[in-house]
This record gives sequence, structure tokens and C-alpha cells, in this order.
Amino acid sequence: MKNAAAKGKRISTHRSSARFIARVLPGSRPSAFPGFIEPCSPTLKSAVPVGERWLYEVKHDGYRIQAHLREGKPALLTSSGLNWTGRFKSIASSLTDLPANDIIIDGEVVVPNEKGIADLSLLQADLSAGRSDRMVYYAFDLLFLDGFDIRAAPLIDRRRVLSELLGPKPVGHIAFSSHTEGDGKAIFEHACAMGLEGMVCKLKDRPYRSGKSEIWLKVKCVARDTFTIVGLVPDRTSVASLHLARRDGKSLVYVGKVGTGFSRKVAHELHQLLCPLATDTPPLTMPVRNPKTVWVRPEHQAEIEYRAITGDGLLRHAAYKRLRTRGRKS
Repeated sequence: MKNAAAKGKRISTHRSSARFIARVLPGSRPSAFPGFIEPCSPTLKSAVPVGERWLYEVKHDGYRIQAHLREGKPALLTSSGLNWTGRFKSIASSLTDLPANDIIIDGEVVVPNEKGIADLSLLQADLSAGRSDRMVYYAFDLLFLDGFDIRAAPLIDRRRVLSELLGPKPVGHIAFSSHTEGDGKAIFEHACAMGLEGMVCKLKDRPYRSGKSEIWLKVKCVARDTFTIVGLVPDRTSVASLHLARRDGKSLVYVGKVGTGFSRKVAHELHQLLCPLATDTPPLTMPVRNPKTVWVRPEHQAEIEYRAITGDGLLRHAAYKRLRTRGRKS
């Protein structure tokens, strides 16, 4: 009889103690490999829940991915079950280095910026370029391990097994997504001060539940405000970005530009709306030099979502939401 190696299957010879811990967890049960599992989807909330039952994780700005290892063969699936293994080659390779043969992990693929913070635009650029060397897979939940389905076990126990499986250091491009317990509000404020996207708050004593759920909550570090449009960077018959200002009495103080959040159709409509308002000089208290900008009369406002304001008064991670003109939204 041919053995597994002869059939081209990779079977791990290094077994982690995690597989034995998983078998004795409350709710753990023997099971065939279940295949794709619909992810648990957190509910968006405006405030952080507090209490001893909650644990707090960083909300990574990336792509939700379910990692599979079946008889040593890796697969990376999107939240809708699409197979993107070929787009995450470095992570797929790292999966085969884990000390197990059959695994299902829930996590997020990110590309960190120079400060180590996940940047979705960098991830999207790498996917477009076909590169995966900068990608990191943050593993935050373990659903299946070597013949045992552990979804019914409490979250804190599933994470303990996952931490044991991965070890104290990243396994190639795979890292354990750590959590914090304690004062949820203070933890959230600290996360926002660091420039993170937000937090995911999870009930540590609950099982894994597919679909929309309030046992997992997400809270974002974002603010919204209305700013005056004072210029645009054109892109043929469209808009590449908008220049914005805030009103300070009778003054218009520059707050930076926004280049995301509008569709191609909206960008074209903004171009048609703003270009007839072109003016030779910036309508700002302190003029800003930008040779590619078409400055416009300050007759329109835009609602903008942003994460923070820098020390020099500029919006950070700004995204266009909608146009506001004469008190009406559009």
C-alpha cells in the first residue's frame, strides 16, 4: 500500500501539544474535515462593551480569510468561500510549516505600513501587483484541528489552543492576533491614538457562531464632519481627489485632501459640478501650493469620514461619504 508521502501529501512529523489540548476542550467533538465554514460576522456598534466577559482585539484593516490545511495541503478562502490560495502564496507556504495536518483557522490578511499598522491600500496594491512577500496572516480563531471540531468550545479556550499551535513567534507569514482584557474604553482610546482602524470585542465564554452575531462586536476609530471643497485634482473628465478646508469664523483653513470613497460615477459628477467654479487663487486664509490643483469657489461641502487629525491640522485616512449642498445631502 502506498504511503501518504508517495501520493505527494505532506504529513507533519512534528505534532504540537495543541492537538491533545483541543481534544479535551468542553464542546470539542471528533469530526470529519468540514470544509469551508461561514465566518462569524461581528456587529458594528458605536460604543465599546465593558465587563469581565469581553476580550478586545485589534481590528485589522485587511481581508478576512479562512486558512485550511487538509492532509498537509494549504488553501486560503475568502469570506464568501472563494479560493485565493494563489494570491497568498507566502501565507500558503507558511501554513504547511504548522505542526498539524488538518486545520481551519479564522484570520485576516494584512500588509503593514512603515509603522507596523495594517494598510488596506498597500494590500490591494500588492494583490494587483501579484506579490505576497509583505503579507501577514493574523490568526485569531481556531475552528478545527486534526480530527476535532472545536467550534462549540469557549472562545478563550479555542484561542489558547491556537496560541499553543503557533508558538511564541510568527510561523513565517502567520502570526497570532493577541487580545487584551480589562478596561475596554481605555483600551479602545489607546488603539485609536495609535492610528488603528478600531477594535473587535468578543465574548470569551461563547462558542463560534457562523453569520451575523452580537457575540462579536466591532467598534471603529473614525469620525465624521463636513468640510468645504476648495479644489480638485482632475483626472480627464473625473476627479482624482478633492482639497478640503474647515471654516474658522470667516476664514477657510486647509485640512488636506481626500482621494477615496467616491465611485467612478460620483467622481465624474463632482468634476462636472466643480470645474465651472474654477478660480485663479486658492480660497484659503493661508494659500497652499499645489500645481496639479484646480482651485474652486467654496460653494459646496462634503461629508468626510476620517480617523484622526494630525498635529499640523490635516485629516488622516480621509474618505469621501457624500456631497452636502445648501443643507441637502446627495
